[in-house]
Amino acid sequence: MTLTCAPCCWGVDDVNNPHLPAWRQVLTEAAQAGFGGLELGPYGYMPRDVDLLTAELRHSGLFIVAGTIFDDLVSLGNRQNLLEQTDAICALIRQLPTPPASPGQRYGGPYLTVMDWGHDERDFNAGHSARAPRLAPEQWHNMVSNIRAIAALAQEKYAIRTVIHPHAGGYIEFADELHRIVSDIDNDTAGLCLDTGHLMYAGMDPVATLQRYWSRVDYIHFKDINQTIFQQVLGKSIRFFDACAEGVMCPIGQGNIDYPAIHTVLREKAYAGFITIEQERDPRNTASVLDDLTWSKNYLAKIGF
Repeated sequence: MTLTCAPCCWGVDDVNNPHLPAWRQVLTEAAQAGFGGLELGPYGYMPRDVDLLTAELRHSGLFIVAGTIFDDLVSLGNRQNLLEQTDAICALIRQLPTPPASPGQRYGGPYLTVMDWGHDERDFNAGHSARAPRLAPEQWHNMVSNIRAIAALAQEKYAIRTVIHPHAGGYIEFADELHRIVSDIDNDTAGLCLDTGHLMYAGMDPVATLQRYWSRVDYIHFKDINQTIFQQVLGKSIRFFDACAEGVMCPIGQGNIDYPAIHTVLREKAYAGFITIEQERDPRNTASVLDDLTWSKNYLAKIGF
């Protein structure tokens, strides 16, 4: 198992946010925290110049483990935009330093992680399965069709594996939606990136969910949740990333997720691959990033990762 991190640890989720830290700071601090790799983050945050980014990654001793599409996966009218993102992201990450392969790894990196996003009616109901609206059959079919088109382009043109990431505030979040997407998109088309924090936020047990969908898990994200703040934000009408700005995500080992039990499952399943640590936050709150990442990494090392 190889631990990596992601720009969202610095609050980098929206490339248009005016408060984002410099991309070189993210690379420098990722390396300082002892990571060998990280995710690309939202397309356009890191330089699109392959030679420049390759040089900076090599200088920092880093590789890119995954690119991300974080967008409206539901609308057929967004199909062209999604495919243009797929083409651009895959073309970039395929030319960057290749993540190391591990014996027993199902699919080598880099990956293309896809997450549905951009719907107010779900964003304000993140974590509330009972009250969150669900897609009508035709809308669900459109989303499945969009994901299949993304995965086909990524695989056929770039030999990059697409992994579906259930995400708080999107239309693939809750247990019924995870079950449905796995049923409707076969393993030859796309795998899963299960995120312990998003599973817990959506009311699922991360340990049980990893076990249930193990045959589909190609890539994993680790987060932890501050239980006190979580209960507070669930009582508000609040967007998911506003909840993150209030500190609902905390360093690994300081929250309510049972990481020793997760370690046991991953060892029993002989997981060989990447685990990306994430701690989403407001980008204006970056002073503790290096300390938080170091804490998370050290905690995971103490329990056997």
